Amino acid sequence: MSGAGTRRTPDGAPAVERRGAARRPSTRVLKIGGRVQADPNLARLVTQAAAQPNARIVVVHGGGDEVSAMQRQLGLEPQFVGGRRVTSEADLDVVRMLLSGTVNKRLVAQLLTAGARAVGISGEDGAIITARVTDPAFGRVGRDVRADPALVRDLLTIGWVPVISPVARERDSATGAGLNVNGDDAATALAVALRADELCFISDVEGVLEQGQRIPRLDPSAIQTLAARGVVQGGMLAKLEAAVAALEAGVGSIRIGSLETITDFSAGTTIATAAPAFQDHP
Repeated sequence: MSGAGTRRTPDGAPAVERRGAARRPSTRVLKIGGRVQADPNLARLVTQAAAQPNARIVVVHGGGDEVSAMQRQLGLEPQFVGGRRVTSEADLDVVRMLLSGTVNKRLVAQLLTAGARAVGISGEDGAIITARVTDPAFGRVGRDVRADPALVRDLLTIGWVPVISPVARERDSATGAGLNVNGDDAATALAVALRADELCFISDVEGVLEQGQRIPRLDPSAIQTLAARGVVQGGMLAKLEAAVAALEAGVGSIRIGSLETITDFSAGTTIATAAPAFQDHP
């Protein structure tokens, strides 16, 4: 039944359907993976989340598949080690062009069309994201990722939804050279710096899966068990490592899941300091 008091988003859609929980985080960092960005529902769901009372939404996006496709077009073969991209000097130009340019502006355009007050920036802008090269084998890849939230806070205060690409400024460089950083690491650093109420890793899977079934809740010990058994690896393992780092640094809640995680607080896999006993299946 629809009533006259039903709240609606700027595009006229009903406000967030809260099927699962009474909790409404005020500051949320949403890391949007590259593959899910093609979903036509993405912009609508982010706009609904941003329309909630006292909501402050920050989007950090990936786009690795598009970077890989462009590399191949240019005759550069993508390389990965442990789910993390190796980035040469030539690759960094491609990363900047795709992530801070094409991907960022396309996502901002979609959000604006849906009614969100979105603004696109790079992690290099305002030195929002900084990092260091800790392993030269990965080339221009930054680790030890840190965030300065000042610019992001200013944008949130005046009602904008910042949309941030994971390209960082190198802290050890006199010229502030750029670094490619893992989007999960960038989102984690920003969530920690903002003291976010929630960090969500949004991808094309409904959560952490075992034997095709979503695991509703995990703690760091259970994550180690899954990793040791090879249940999680590559990109999902990188997400879980980032989630544990965020948890240890004081982020209120971390979830991994699909698009519905943006508006349904019971969706996805919650990473917490304590979880029900993990069942080690044979």
